[in-house]
Amino acid sequence: MSCLQARKIKEAVKTRPVFGPFSKIADPAVIEVLGHAGFDFVILDMEHGPNSAETLQNLIRAAEIAGIAPIVRVPEGDLGIISKVLDIGAAGVQVPQITTATAVRQAVRVAKFSPQGERGVCRFVRSAEYSSMEKQIYFKQANEGLLIIQLEGREALENLDEILNEPGIDMIFVGPYDLSQSLGVPGQTTHPLVVEKTKEILAACQKNGIAVGNFTETPEQSRFWVEQGLRYMSFSVDVGLLYEGCRQVVSNLRGGRG
Repeated sequence: MSCLQARKIKEAVKTRPVFGPFSKIADPAVIEVLGHAGFDFVILDMEHGPNSAETLQNLIRAAEIAGIAPIVRVPEGDLGIISKVLDIGAAGVQVPQITTATAVRQAVRVAKFSPQGERGVCRFVRSAEYSSMEKQIYFKQANEGLLIIQLEGREALENLDEILNEPGIDMIFVGPYDLSQSLGVPGQTTHPLVVEKTKEILAACQKNGIAVGNFTETPEQSRFWVEQGLRYMSFSVDVGLLYEGCRQVVSNLRGGRG
């Protein structure tokens, strides 16, 4: 299931943008709601959320049921968790704070089986259907999982060409908040400097045939970046969507008085 979802996302971004929120609520019902609402993917957040490998398994099951691709953002600096979340069925991993080509190689090494990498092998895992899947089919399909690299700071910008020359990257994700901080305008995700550097990353990725995405918080921001050519569009966070929906309902109940 996970390889089919990864393949679907890879094919989709060739012709259209795909949309999905980050998720911090460790409840499978929330993931099902996001899928039934029509999102293409959900980013299950282990970097800035309460999710663990134990909670992720049922969230991934819920995503598969609802037809939404489960992508896991792993914690910064914890490459060892990558094989674990892929073993339990994630359609892909999103690796934060990548700044060098060496870091890309390390991520590819643990995310891919040979010959692309050296991911630890175990057939008795959920992604291999608990050993019922034929070995060679499993290894081939597993290597189709999405590897999404986050670029978020000055060092990554300085090493951009070397990073993009590394094989194995499926998509680049620009982290606008961390990028804004590194550029001296913390939190100003629409600042001209942030927009300029994001466009530089986009231009470089387009030359290399790599899809690019980022995080937005308003439909207007999303439309702007889709018009620029971004395809992997993360929109808001489940807790933010819940808050905004509830706030609007309360405002309407009170006659628009807030």
